[in-house]
Amino acid sequence: QVQLVESGGGSVQAGESLRLSCVASGRTASAYAMGWFRQAPEKEREFVAAISWAGTKTNYADSVKGRLTVSRDNAKNTVYLQMNNLKPEDTAVYYCAGVVRTTTPITPEDYNDWGQGTQETVSS
Repeated sequence: QVQLVESGGGSVQAGESLRLSCVASGRTASAYAMGWFRQAPEKEREFVAAISWAGTKTNYADSVKGRLTVSRDNAKNTVYLQMNNLKPEDTAVYYCAGVVRTTTPITPEDYNDWGQGTQETVSS
């Protein structure tokens, strides 16, 4: 069983930056891909970014390319989501997720482990 805990959310103004972190604990195997998803009120959970275990493969939603960067530090069992030039439409609860997979899945159904989420609010 893997536990994922997100942190770093908050309230910012449009154009500002935030960095989310997600720490994994428990039995994390090799080839453990991790992803970020978000869910705004009354909307479905949507893919944001994913990264392979070695960090050599990344995947991004078109809506965040160029503004968000996913990275990981396996020595700290932590994955990060650096978010720059934030927009009000980025407001959502952000979740990290993990799965033993060599690819970088983009659908929620492909992930087994989930964090509890962290709220991010961007004001105009």
